[in-house]
Amino acid sequence: MLEALGRRLSNAQIANRLHLSVRTVEGHVSSLLRKYRVSDRQSLAALATRAPAHRPGICGIAGLPVSLTTFVGRQTERGLLLDALAHSRMVTLVGPGGVGKTRLAALVAGTADGFPFGGAFVNLVPVQGELVPQAVAATLQVTEQSQVPLEETIADHLNGGRSLVVLDNCEHVLDAVARFATRMLLLCPDVTVLATSRERLGVPGERSVVVGPLPLHSDAEHLFIDRAAAASPSFAAGPHMVTELCARLDGLPLAIELAAARVPALGPDGILAAMSNMMRLLAGSRSADRRHRSLHSLIGWSYNLLDDDERALFRATAMFVDQFDLDAAFRVSSISDVGVVADLLGRLVAKGLVEHQPLAPSRWRLLDTVRAFAAQRLHASGERADVRRRYLAWAETTVARLLRRLDEPWQPTFDAQVGDLRAASAATGGEPDALAHRLTRGLAKLTYARGFLMESLDHYRQAAARAPTPREAAADLQDAAGCARVSATSGLQVFELLLASAEQAGLAGRGNEQAIALARAVETANRHPALFASPVPQTYLHQLLDAARAAADPEHPAACAWLAVAAAWTAVPAQNDPDPVLARLALEAAYVTGDPVLISASLDAVGTAAEQRDEPDVTTRQRFALLTRMDHRDPQSAPEILDTYSVASAHAVVTGDLPRALGVARAMLEDELLGGHVLLSAGSLIPPLVLTGDFDEAFRYADIAWHGWQAAGRPAAGWLTPAISAVALAHGLAGDREAYRTWRARIDEIAGLLDGEQLIVAPLAFADARVAVHTGDLSSAPSLVAQAAAEFRGARYRGYARTAAAELAVIAGLPAATQLLEAAIDAAARSEWAAACVARIRGRQNQDAHALVDSARRWGRIGARFERACTMMLLPERAHEALAEFSAMGVPPPAVVSSAAAPDQGTTV
Repeated sequence: MLEALGRRLSNAQIANRLHLSVRTVEGHVSSLLRKYRVSDRQSLAALATRAPAHRPGICGIAGLPVSLTTFVGRQTERGLLLDALAHSRMVTLVGPGGVGKTRLAALVAGTADGFPFGGAFVNLVPVQGELVPQAVAATLQVTEQSQVPLEETIADHLNGGRSLVVLDNCEHVLDAVARFATRMLLLCPDVTVLATSRERLGVPGERSVVVGPLPLHSDAEHLFIDRAAAASPSFAAGPHMVTELCARLDGLPLAIELAAARVPALGPDGILAAMSNMMRLLAGSRSADRRHRSLHSLIGWSYNLLDDDERALFRATAMFVDQFDLDAAFRVSSISDVGVVADLLGRLVAKGLVEHQPLAPSRWRLLDTVRAFAAQRLHASGERADVRRRYLAWAETTVARLLRRLDEPWQPTFDAQVGDLRAASAATGGEPDALAHRLTRGLAKLTYARGFLMESLDHYRQAAARAPTPREAAADLQDAAGCARVSATSGLQVFELLLASAEQAGLAGRGNEQAIALARAVETANRHPALFASPVPQTYLHQLLDAARAAADPEHPAACAWLAVAAAWTAVPAQNDPDPVLARLALEAAYVTGDPVLISASLDAVGTAAEQRDEPDVTTRQRFALLTRMDHRDPQSAPEILDTYSVASAHAVVTGDLPRALGVARAMLEDELLGGHVLLSAGSLIPPLVLTGDFDEAFRYADIAWHGWQAAGRPAAGWLTPAISAVALAHGLAGDREAYRTWRARIDEIAGLLDGEQLIVAPLAFADARVAVHTGDLSSAPSLVAQAAAEFRGARYRGYARTAAAELAVIAGLPAATQLLEAAIDAAARSEWAAACVARIRGRQNQDAHALVDSARRWGRIGARFERACTMMLLPERAHEALAEFSAMGVPPPAVVSSAAAPDQGTTV
């Protein structure tokens, strides 16, 4: 894994090569970051690539350019080129202008040790027509002889042994170079020719090495930073800004270097701001090479070599920001024959202005810098309006075709075209328009189905702004609310989107749709308070519910059912505490509609009401069964899908059914909607991982979840508290006190964004008490016991906190131990975890080996590997098993308290 990082491979590339999932690779990368105590992938790559420096290159290449700057990257291309030179006498470096072919050729020519007799590096930029031999002769300082062809004189000079002739920048004299190279290969059996060109020479035996843009997140950024620092010693810019700059420049070295040269004048933020007029910005290098004075003139020089048809198609393809296929190119062009378009594309590829992507079907693309030039020419031609109209029509047709193919393998086509679908949507403007709305709403559906949830949310909001009618806008905003619910954004955003949808439905005269949106807003506020930084005032929610009732048709089943659900969640003043009678009535109304989303929401109200009153919840499995009936591509289903997984896993944890909790959480990771969003899954997955003793996997997901939460903008996340508390618990049990304190502090960080009532403290109280038991640190036992034994009304981890409080009180010999044990016994009636813990407490309290054996058996039955080992440590004859288990898990054993007298309790173990 470290070697792969050293080769600058992405997670996806590593996954493909090592036959792993991307998530597994992410986990290994997190482990390596911790292992080597470094903060980023670049540091890991540096560790992997520490090796002896390359040997100095040979001398004797006449005309070899002397570089005043360092060479950055190109490890792969260097290897390919050296291999090609070792096995072929005619090699061509092929790539677009400005990609760095000259630098790479010069580097390899100067370091390759296979040409002991030197050679020549010939710059053909100023050469015209048939004057290639003259340029080579001038470089070698060969004098032309009377009556002897110059090529033969050059051959005589080179025939002393193995030598290398580099012909740089061949595209404008391609035929002349091909003739010269062929002649040299025939006359000089020990000569190798290396050419650089935007297209192959077509010489027999020619071997090509393609040079593309520098990869982002590695070489491209390193090049920019190196050149910017050289131009401005005080240069400083954040990595994200540098990455964005390099991405906008498409990783093209010449563009990066020209942009970096402007750092002293503009600074990196100024350059980024000016990117919209890239060509003007990049003009004006003082290089002696006239084509390098400006990227504009470089590309223009190539453009001027095209014929009229090639130029017309080149200009039209400027509309595409990403890959395009033959059909797309045909549809934006004014050419009526697709065969002609195919021929022209081939010619543009041969001339290096268009890149061919050898996929199935074939695709093409313009580098961003080349595209910017083509866009200028398109605007100047007066053709842009017609091309834009054809481009938008192509995009609308493509979106509609992809939506019809959602049950087929549609994603590869979408991935290849999504860049242009996004650009087309943005190009429609922000005003109401039927075509713009169809295109943007379709793109929202596609990105949602693809799992790009935040992007889908943006598209739905844009669709609402472009909707021709309020009714269509209301539907867009409803879908946006569903996206927001599963995008790790705040509950307030969901709430406001639903209110906006209700307003548009009201303008459209759609009373039932208005009522449903208002009812769902009320339900969201009281059902999911942990998503809100501050609670929504109950008086306001009641006003909204009254408005919903006034708007609804009392005979409309769906409107009436949603009103009943909202009423159940609003009848009791406390949030997340539905009225049990009204919840049952809502469930009856939901069954009438047959809507699985409505039924699931009603079942949750019934189950939550039971849980709040310490009654068994029998609805969780019913909700889970409804998942197969929900449309995972419909944002309206999203809140229920997410909540069903979360509640099912949490309910399994509450009852101590850890295998089911893990099974549900892993199913959530595999879900087509939620699987790619670890932040959403972490809250369900981390607690059972910790409780079963799988600390390493929990730590991997914890790092991903924490960084994901920060990347999401640090939204209100009371729902994440159990997971963060579980991570703190795992570090405490593993003996890492510093990490334990770090993760406890992160709970405070989350708490700082929440109203006090929104924070769930029972998991943290459980963690603190359990760590004290494990470490034998009884100095704060009274306060920890009081904290863990507090009344956590509605908190799912209440049973865990009570049993941990009882065990700590027994060990510490606190007077309240008996009372706390009774509370733990009460919790044990509903939780396998609590039952196993109570058996261990009794074994400690009474030195009862049978109780300890029973406890160990119970722990094993629910998969609590760590707790089972802790219990076996209390049995002298099985302590060796426990020590082996702790060693296998890589954690220290507990501190065993041998005796701590408690009044009327005997001796504890």
